[in-house]
Amino acid sequence: MKKKLLFGFTLFAGISFAQQDVLEMERCYSHKFIEYQDQQTPGFIQHVNEQFEIAKNSPLTKSTWEYKIPVVVHVVHFSGAPEQNIHDSIILNQIDILNDDYNRWNEDTINMRSDFEEIAGSPKILFGLASIDPNGNPTTGITRTETSVSTFGDLAILTSGDLSAAEAVKNSSEGGIDPWDQSRYLNIWICNIDILGFTPLLGYATPPTNLPNWPAGSTGNLNDGVVLQFQAVGSNNPNDLLLGGAAHEVLGRTATHEVGHYLGLRHIWADGGCNQQDGIDDTPNAIEQSGECDTTANTCVDDINGIDLPDMVENYMDYSDESCQNSFTKGQVALMKGVLENQRYDLVYNNPASVSKNVLNASIYPNPTTNELNIQLDNGQIKTVEILNMHGQTLMQTEQNNAAAKINVSNLTPGVYIVKILNSNGLNTVNRFIKK
Repeated sequence: MKKKLLFGFTLFAGISFAQQDVLEMERCYSHKFIEYQDQQTPGFIQHVNEQFEIAKNSPLTKSTWEYKIPVVVHVVHFSGAPEQNIHDSIILNQIDILNDDYNRWNEDTINMRSDFEEIAGSPKILFGLASIDPNGNPTTGITRTETSVSTFGDLAILTSGDLSAAEAVKNSSEGGIDPWDQSRYLNIWICNIDILGFTPLLGYATPPTNLPNWPAGSTGNLNDGVVLQFQAVGSNNPNDLLLGGAAHEVLGRTATHEVGHYLGLRHIWADGGCNQQDGIDDTPNAIEQSGECDTTANTCVDDINGIDLPDMVENYMDYSDESCQNSFTKGQVALMKGVLENQRYDLVYNNPASVSKNVLNASIYPNPTTNELNIQLDNGQIKTVEILNMHGQTLMQTEQNNAAAKINVSNLTPGVYIVKILNSNGLNTVNRFIKK
């Protein structure tokens, strides 16, 4: 959906905007990224299209069970705007939303029209905040960087598609923070990308970069991952997202949309008219992005299993209202799995950072707790239990020699903590608990 953001008379960098002049809100700039990179490296779009077909037609080895992706979230916040330093609870809520949306656990699937029942698909992809950092140390999967940069947005994003200002958030030397190993982690940067005090851009994502026939240097200084406007994260975000002077409903679907791009999906209307294709056979054609949640629209004639389906405003890869989005199609699912089997293979296979790499099975309870934390291993003996704060600092450590342990945490101040458990064979697992 495009919304028009009105200015009063403003002078900026030699450009004047009368009140009737506008910036149009692009909820996602991933297609602009591809166009911009093609200008820098001619042939980029052709290679994106070629790799799209490779992924789309790839045989799958995990056809019936889930993929698991470790995520690191980088919160980059301006020192003069504490609201940009969003709380852990918002990030955890966003991860929950990703898992709901990528497994069809979201309750609003019941709102999908019966027209699309035959084509709706479940990716069976799980996301989890990384518990191990690139150096093998325990982590919460969240980094926080205070910056002197008030916004990573500028007019060049809108006038020429130049994302250099936004890309600075991915660079420690430019006020942001460097990514973790992009072949092993999904890096998500959360920051402010306002332009002239308005919010025309909610996020963007890069397509896969580790492609087998990608031209050398094609990605330039554009780092792999997802960038999100801080107010657009989660469904429990207290920061209003004001678009066109009114609060925009935020349900965490911007991240769902952008991760779809990260996994190879295009906009459902293919950034063009009825004759443009997104490369997915079962997504209905549309003349343009949807506005709001118009379930009466059928802007293009198509043939999907012999039926001319209406515009699929329920699709996560549209610009429809977040309350309207609830589904991927089976074709989109196949494409994303093809990307995970090829261009993003290292993200889910033999990945030491993977959320599935829990070598120990440990139960911790009660959680939340007030005074005592119980730990039970399914097998083996506990050697040490280490309690760390959310900055990775060790607060206490105890030696054990049992399959179960009781840890007194009554002296800890209320908050979220990490418990690292090591067994007698040198294997460990990391969990979180809440001290009330």
